[in-house]
Formats: sequence, C-alpha cells, structure tokens
Amino acid sequence: MKHKVYLRALELEDYLITATWRQDNNIRNMVGGPKYFVSTEKERQWVINTIQDSSRMVLGICLIDNNKLIGTVNIQDIDWINGTGSVPILIGDKSEWGKGYATEAKMLALKFAFYERRLQRICDYVLDDNTASLKLHEKCGYIKEGILRRSVYKDGTYHNQIIMGLLKEEFDKAYDLFCENYND
Repeated sequence: MKHKVYLRALELEDYLITATWRQDNNIRNMVGGPKYFVSTEKERQWVINTIQDSSRMVLGICLIDNNKLIGTVNIQDIDWINGTGSVPILIGDKSEWGKGYATEAKMLALKFAFYERRLQRICDYVLDDNTASLKLHEKCGYIKEGILRRSVYKDGTYHNQIIMGLLKEEFDKAYDLFCENYND
C-alpha cells in the first residue's frame, strides 16, 4: 500500500498554520469543544505546551508529495491501566477535504495506538450532525455505543454527541479491509 500522508511531531512554526484553522468558523462548528477565540500568540503557546506534554501525542498530518501540513490527529486521554484512549482528528486545510486523507491518517494513528502503545479500546465523541466524521469513524471500524444528549453548547443551541467505540480486534478487521480497498 502506497501512503499519501504521514504523521509527524508538531513543530513550533506549525502554529502559523493551525491558528488559521482554529479561527475558521466552519471548522470550529464541526468539533465538540466550546467556541472560543484564538490569537496566534495563544496558538503558539498551545503548540509549545503540546510539544512538551508527555501525557498525549498531537501529530501533524502531512502530504507525502509535498510535506504540506493539512491537519492533526491526537492520541490522548490515555488510561494506561485500562488500555483506553481517544484519537480525535482534524483536517484543517479545507482544500484537502474529501480526498481520503483523514481515513488514512486516522488508520495510521489507530495502528500506532493499538500496536505501539498497546491500547485495547478507543472512544471518540462526534457531534451528531457531523456526518463526514461519523462516516470516517465507521470506516475505521468504530461502533456507535450511545448518545450524549445535549452535551455540547454551540451557537446558541445544545448538540448531541455520538459515542463511537473501537476495540483492537474491530480495528484489525477495518484495517485489513482498508488495505484491500486502498487505491494507489
């Protein structure tokens, strides 16, 4: 399988790119966190803190062809005793949406989480109206486990979140299928 993206550690200068993503209302409305304003200086500090934080991994998603940073994927909320964590993803470069990069990057991060960090279960929360993210999670083998009703307040209204869970053996099946169907 020929990869189109790779994952790398964040670099300090990445804040210049990620700050523009955080300031984009379309992107901000798709994620589960509250709406807030981010200055480039605040984003720079976030990148510095992220680089130094050993409790989670925030990785840049880059295109192999030109090394362009197009998004981030995290491995976070790790519970080492129970072998659980979360793997949220963001493709911040909207010109790269719909090209399959998110699926490949998510698969790479999940493979790392399951095989290098020995996690057994991943749980992610997706806004119920973010159909692209729900489809992505299903492609990666996630199962809908429940709904957190009115759990996120955004733009004057409450939104539900879908609880998406993935066990290692479910990932293995989805990864095999992904590799079989992957277009070079």
